[in-house]
Amino acid sequence: MENENLSYDKALARIEEIVNKLEAGEEGIDQLSEMVKEAAKLVSFCKNKLRMTEDEIKQAFEE
Repeated sequence: MENENLSYDKALARIEEIVNKLEAGEEGIDQLSEMVKEAAKLVSFCKNKLRMTEDEIKQAFEE
C-alpha cells in the first residue's frame, strides 16, 4: 500500500475486496492477520482523507 499513489476510491475498493475475501473464507489463517492489518490501515487512511476534505470545504466556505 503506497499512500502517495493511493486515492480514497482505490483504498475503499481494496477494503471492499478484503472484506469480500474474508466473508467468503477465500484466504487461509496465515493471510488473515495481514489482511486485517492492511484493512485497518486503509480505514485509517480513508478517515483522514475525509477529515481533510471536510476541513478544506469548511475553509472554502469561510473565505
